[in-house]
Amino acid sequence: MSQPATTPAGRAPRLDAFGRLELAIQRRLEGRLHGDHLGLLPGHGSELGEARRYRPGDDVRRIDWAVTARTTATHVRDTIADHELTTIGVLDLSGSIHFGTGRRIKRDVAIEVLGGLGFVTAHGVNRFGALALHPAGERWYPPASGRHHVHATLRRIARLPRANAATAGEGSAEVDLARGLARAGRLARRRGFVVVISDFMGTPAWSRRLRALVERHDVMAVEVVDPRELTLPDVGYLTVADPETGRRRVVDTGDARLRERYARAAAAQRAAVAADIRRAGADHLQVRTDADWLADLLRHIEVRRRSRMTRSARR
Repeated sequence: MSQPATTPAGRAPRLDAFGRLELAIQRRLEGRLHGDHLGLLPGHGSELGEARRYRPGDDVRRIDWAVTARTTATHVRDTIADHELTTIGVLDLSGSIHFGTGRRIKRDVAIEVLGGLGFVTAHGVNRFGALALHPAGERWYPPASGRHHVHATLRRIARLPRANAATAGEGSAEVDLARGLARAGRLARRRGFVVVISDFMGTPAWSRRLRALVERHDVMAVEVVDPRELTLPDVGYLTVADPETGRRRVVDTGDARLRERYARAAAAQRAAVAADIRRAGADHLQVRTDADWLADLLRHIEVRRRSRMTRSARR
């Protein structure tokens, strides 16, 4: 989708902003994301988890006889793992993420969401790491425990140079999200929580890699959008550019049919992204540059929690 060529330059979140972000997280999200990772990591532990069909090799001591009798098929009850949680954030820093039509750009929101989830999960021996996908090369920040590590990781990511077609070196500011997800799968050896933050503007080849991540991890896909990516304003002739390749085109936004086609194409693009994420089996959260992403995340967590509680009650 083309975007206006003259966009606010935007700035990476100020370094002292991460302290304020942590305080906001503590006030509004503390203890709400998976509890203390409750329901996230099925495995051997002390908390009862979900029931599933018996598979050869399962411990017969974990057979749930009540569910087995009700369904007439042998079921075992998984337990919630009591080991530490490792959270890996995969952050797309391609050219299209450096776009915004308000006081904020998508990059700002993406880094804040990464930090928000990092602060929420950084308790005790839990670990947080990140893989930043930048046109100049991938940056890997290995997992470590503690809130100070989250702060340090966010600061290093915030200092990465802005990526666009003019500065990418070879006329392109594209990022191969599929390749980045494949590398994240290799780096995240133990089962954990993987957060993929992107605008998912590239080719849909990433969906297969996302599905592979879901097979081993609990995965949340956070889609970052700007309102101007969804509709065009009537401002007369406007030069638009592809931030990934630098290609430019002059369009007449006074043409109502053009604006209508743009809105339809944008809606279809976003629907396709949502469908690909859904088919991959990942959680999907959409955040906007003109909205309170923290409130959106809180609602998403509550809906997810209620859904899991309802599924457990039905068993």
